[in-house]
Order: sequence, then structure tokens, then C-alpha cells
Amino acid sequence: MSAIVSDNPAEGRYEARLDGEVVGFAMYRDEDGRRVFFHTEVDPSHEGEGLGHELVTTALTEMREQGIPVVPLCPFFAGFIRKHPEWRDVLAPELQARFEHA
Repeated sequence: MSAIVSDNPAEGRYEARLDGEVVGFAMYRDEDGRRVFFHTEVDPSHEGEGLGHELVTTALTEMREQGIPVVPLCPFFAGFIRKHPEWRDVLAPELQARFEHA
């Protein structure tokens, strides 16, 4: 079963839901026209199911579509972008060089 991932701006996070229950989230704050992702968490009973991947790709897709640069303070987000260079274009411009040689 695939999770439903959506932005919950009131909570400042993207949420992954299975059967209506939040089983993962990626927290963010908006600063100076950038979206700063600072914490990602998946319920331990659902680890290894790809929920973190779904959270990150949904969030990055929306940021790309909206033209909002991303600052990945969260190690999970930063690691994902390092492993998937096709997402580097969503990084805040001053961070792109740091991810080029990852």
C-alpha cells in the first residue's frame, strides 16, 4: 500500500499517511524565500517501506514546481540530494556547489 503524502502548512510539515494515520513527516520552516527542511521522521514500525523517499520526493517536487529554493539541514534530505543529483536544481543557489562533488 502506498502512502498519501501531502503538505500540512499549519504544522509546518509534509505528512505521510497510511489509512489516515500519520506514519512519517518532514518538518520545515520558511526563511527568506527558502524552505528549510530540518527534521524527517518515520514511525519505526514502517521503516524500510520507502516512506522517507516518498516524503522527500513529494516535497522536492512541489518546491521545484513552485520555484522555492531548498535548504536541507535535515541529514536525510541532504543525503537524498547527494545520492540523487537530479534534485540539485532545487537547492538554494549558495548551496549547489557543496553538493556538486558529493
